[in-house]
Amino acid sequence: MAVPTGTTSGAPARPAAGGSDPGRGSREKSENTRSSGLSGRRAWMLVVPTLVVLAVVIGYPVVRAVVMSFQKDAGLDPTTGMFVEGGWAGFTNYTHWILQQCTSPGGVVVACPPGTLGSQFWSAVGNTAFFTVVTVTLEVAIGLWMAIIMGKTFKGRALLRAAVLIPWAIPTAVTAKLWYFIFAYDGIANRLLGTEILWTSDAWPARFAVIISDVWKTTPFMALLILAGLQMIPQDVYEAARVDGASAWQRFRQITLPLVKPALMVAILFRTMDALRMYDLPAILTGGNPATTTVSILVVDQVRQGFNSASALSTITFLLIFAVAFVLVKFLGANAVETQEAQRKGPKP
Repeated sequence: MAVPTGTTSGAPARPAAGGSDPGRGSREKSENTRSSGLSGRRAWMLVVPTLVVLAVVIGYPVVRAVVMSFQKDAGLDPTTGMFVEGGWAGFTNYTHWILQQCTSPGGVVVACPPGTLGSQFWSAVGNTAFFTVVTVTLEVAIGLWMAIIMGKTFKGRALLRAAVLIPWAIPTAVTAKLWYFIFAYDGIANRLLGTEILWTSDAWPARFAVIISDVWKTTPFMALLILAGLQMIPQDVYEAARVDGASAWQRFRQITLPLVKPALMVAILFRTMDALRMYDLPAILTGGNPATTTVSILVVDQVRQGFNSASALSTITFLLIFAVAFVLVKFLGANAVETQEAQRKGPKP
């Protein structure tokens, strides 16, 4: 029998040159699946140790604080007069702060008397919010101005940038003591102004002293973050605007602000989170003035009287900061996406 040309008896036919192998795609797909699986396992092997460390260092203290917040502080039992370790408290610690309810020696729940820590919660929240809004607003405005100046090319720019960062590099405790001497009754501030203001004792002067000190220290941090965003803006955009006859204010409003907005929002987020937990500056500068008592100061004062109630206050503080951070992150993400989309599409004709 004659065998057809180009074939071998008993052997499977091979695909013609330039043809496709039906099993090649499935083999490549299986190999890609195996390689991606190996890469995924290697990634998890690198990530899991970090997650375990974070769970131990961050997760356990948070969970422990929440559990402690539902326990009573050790003290005297009003019915027996004996010292007891505490026990389950439910939401009593939270109502103690939020509703400013205290327990009298007879065991009756009453409104916290003036001067107690429980009666200072909402005033401390108000002080914290006031310091955060005022200091962040001033630091953003001054930091943006400083960043624009540092972003220009001139002789001595490197020296100026180094000098601007000095206040930020000084520890906060040292900064507080420095301004404490400046705002003393016979300090530099009263001598220069010719006044006799009690900067660290009176309510509003103490608030202004904290604001001035915090703005002086933290504005360089804002300027540094904003400067990083300004340096990402192409100079060709400014040159094109100058050719079109745009003024300096128009270039600032229509080019600088929109393009620096993502970096500006990141700076606002970081600084807001830092201001909401302000403790050492007002504590050292004003020495526990009720007009400058923040939530963090209240937590430390409560720790000296009872850990469980302080844990409840810490949990409330955490939730407040988390809520503010959530709002800022959502706002930041939306505007960052819009700004990047505008940069990708370019200016409108």
